[in-house]
Amino acid sequence: MSKIVIIGAGAMGTAFALPCLDNNHDVNIVGTHLENETIDQFKKDDNFHPGLNTNIPKEINILRFEKFDEILKSNVDLVVLGISSKGIEWVADQLSRLFKGNKIPNLLLLTKGLSIHKNNYELLVDKLKRLLADRGISKTNISAVGGPCLATGLANRVHSSVVIANKDIKTAKKLAGMLNTYYYHTSYSDDLNGVEVSAAIKNIFSMAVGAAKGLCSKNISEEVREKNYLNTASALIKQSIHEMEIFVEHLKGKKETVKGLAGLGDLYVSSGGGRNAKMGAYIGEGLTFTEAKKTKMEKVTVEGADLAKEIAKKVKEDFNEKQLPLMLGMINAIVEDKKLELNWEAFR
Repeated sequence: MSKIVIIGAGAMGTAFALPCLDNNHDVNIVGTHLENETIDQFKKDDNFHPGLNTNIPKEINILRFEKFDEILKSNVDLVVLGISSKGIEWVADQLSRLFKGNKIPNLLLLTKGLSIHKNNYELLVDKLKRLLADRGISKTNISAVGGPCLATGLANRVHSSVVIANKDIKTAKKLAGMLNTYYYHTSYSDDLNGVEVSAAIKNIFSMAVGAAKGLCSKNISEEVREKNYLNTASALIKQSIHEMEIFVEHLKGKKETVKGLAGLGDLYVSSGGGRNAKMGAYIGEGLTFTEAKKTKMEKVTVEGADLAKEIAKKVKEDFNEKQLPLMLGMINAIVEDKKLELNWEAFR
């Protein structure tokens, strides 16, 4: 049995506690400073989690932020980060405050994303490592989870498959063994770059596939479009995988990783109705990103759109429309806030 602390009481952080519990680990969730009221309400509602629409087992201890220091200083074996990509700097501040001068536990990142630092792409794992080093913690062992695993399914113990990635394959294998259950199927990989990049950029391509219904034809009725858009969706999925392979190899990942859980698997799940696909559907219908955000998804975080804005300038420097016609089409639509136009003739 290991002692596992999950930072973040959101949907995925909380759902991830289930396979930890079912492996007989001592698992605690500690919320961020922004989640105290949510945790109080959660406990009043008999452990009902509104983001997961289900009750969480009482054996999983969920704590307010004021317990952060106490729980993390109690001989923890693994710290799981279930915070948003925007919370990476915050969690680096908190961890460095506690562990500066001491050995930091192994870290496992649930967060998916990609950023730009000094005009270079930066994996979230590398960003966290850099931030911790800047704050006096030079020795870290950070792994990441990739793959098609929606939080609500995991919280209900639906069969789900993921890949644990670490440049040290022994660490990845050990973590996979710690977390594997009859429903949470864990594989492992040393292609940290490939897994991390695939997990991030699939959000942009999920928007593209989500636009399929609106893009399939301009001259047919809504009823015909509803029944026949899958031809277009399939073409967009194929092109997405092709471009993801190009992008992953550019960032020193393995091409074959894209056809695995972190790439194709996650793209399939995300394209089936998640937030990115929903935004893509509105854009495919002819709305601009700003129009769709304001009128349809004002309070919803759309990770693919945020990523498109973050990496747009660098992608345009590194690639042309012949190489990434779909990605650049989506990026241009979002960043320039114009109606989506795709160069189908450039597809491969």
